Amino acid sequence: MSNPGLLYVTMEPRRHDEEFLNQFHEWYQNEHGPTRLRLPHIFPNGFRYRATDSLKPEFLAIYDVIEMRHLETPVYTQLRENRTKREGETIGQVDVDRRFFDLLGEQAKEGFTKIEDLSDREAEGQVLIAVEVEVKGGEQGEKEITKWYLEEHIPMLSKIPGWLRSRMCRTPSLIEGGDKVRIVTLHEYEKVNGLGGEEHKASMDTKWRTEVFDKWIAAKHRRTYELFYVFGPGPRELETLSKLPESKGFKWEDGKIETVPGKDTAAVNAYVYAKDGLTIRYRLEGNVSPKAPTVAFSNSLLTDYHMWDELVAILKAARPDLRILRYDTRGRHVIPLPPVPATLDMLADDLQTLLKGLRIEKLHALIGVSMGGATTLKFALKYPELVDRIVACDFNVASSDANTAAWKDRIVVAEKNIRDLAGVTVERWFHPHTMTEKPEIAKWMTDMVAGNNVEGFKYSCQALWGYNMREEMKGCKVNTLFVVGDGDGKGALVKAMEGFKANLGEKGAELKIVPNAGHLPMSEAASDFWEAINEFL
Repeated sequence: MSNPGLLYVTMEPRRHDEEFLNQFHEWYQNEHGPTRLRLPHIFPNGFRYRATDSLKPEFLAIYDVIEMRHLETPVYTQLRENRTKREGETIGQVDVDRRFFDLLGEQAKEGFTKIEDLSDREAEGQVLIAVEVEVKGGEQGEKEITKWYLEEHIPMLSKIPGWLRSRMCRTPSLIEGGDKVRIVTLHEYEKVNGLGGEEHKASMDTKWRTEVFDKWIAAKHRRTYELFYVFGPGPRELETLSKLPESKGFKWEDGKIETVPGKDTAAVNAYVYAKDGLTIRYRLEGNVSPKAPTVAFSNSLLTDYHMWDELVAILKAARPDLRILRYDTRGRHVIPLPPVPATLDMLADDLQTLLKGLRIEKLHALIGVSMGGATTLKFALKYPELVDRIVACDFNVASSDANTAAWKDRIVVAEKNIRDLAGVTVERWFHPHTMTEKPEIAKWMTDMVAGNNVEGFKYSCQALWGYNMREEMKGCKVNTLFVVGDGDGKGALVKAMEGFKANLGEKGAELKIVPNAGHLPMSEAASDFWEAINEFL
């Protein structure tokens, strides 16, 4: 194992017009940074800072590096060698200074929480002081400076109100070589702090400090910054994207990442990885503020996030204050090898991973249907701190032997021809009114079901085998609404949900019934479904 360190990158755009700055920030926050954080064995985190000292360069990015040797491997070097056209065009208009730092040591306050483990609300505005000194006297000078920092200077800085952590680094990194050694210290403070106060002044006026500067330091350079963005592995930057013209949209060659610019159309289609390597595809849109309350949707088995299209259009018009997150459930696409049966716990964990990857502190609401309804309730039971309210639709709180047998039969059909399964599934799901009066919706859903990965279906449907939340649901602390189509299971699911609604939490849950709808009321009768959930939402 090699030493840990940091990738330290300063940037100064050559153009400062609003259009280019929006392009620069959108590229960095939707493409460049998240691409690196999808390599967690190299980069566990990444942060952007803006200078507060009126000096240039204005922008700084810092990434922790688990082992510096990884920066010499093709996994990393090919990121730079195989830049996208957009990255090349953008970075070509920015002055970049990219440096490798070896981490020599650090000290932190008791109970210190790393930035990546804070919410954006908690982390925003943290202060960073970067001090770089040029060493004279070779190895002896480096040794003396290090000793002073660790034994006197940083302990004195730790007495400054608001001090959080100090890290000491060496550059150039050992993986680079070079004989002009510099020591860089990075000091982190709360937004409100005692910099400039008595404790700070005392740390700058000691006999030992004077001796070290006189004998071992050739030059000193100091910069001050404030934190303004914390990367996650999932692109989420809508604000600057909304200010870009349509021509600035971006799509990766594999189609897994796409940005859609525009004031009313801004959206990010991208992905994060689950713990087992599953690709979780998602779409983020709606209100572009990173502080906007977020509503998430959990799909039915055999569908993708487009099943919510009509409802989302209604929601965006009726509630422009909300940010909207949709994602494809485990089993829609290819699943990791070796394949394993899904469970409701696993599906809830997938959503928690997605929220963490997008740095969403807490959902305003989670809405799910069918397997997504069961997932929604399981998520509220397992992660109540991550959601304010839930709408769980057209699902049961426990499986039955008959249902398990039915799923096994459906797997056999799918393995022969999934389109055959699609036809009978949509006919079973949808209300007769939908099948006769809205044939275009039935065809749309049939095509969607037929597009499901067969092996993904085979293993994901097993989440609906042998589960039981009857006892667990009694402890639910999250405000909940149940919704069901009046024709789901020819009315059988209405009776089932009527039967268990009173058992949720201390007070039970209200049940709303959507007329002329079957198993997917939000797809069959989006306006009526919206009417059912509007007040609760």
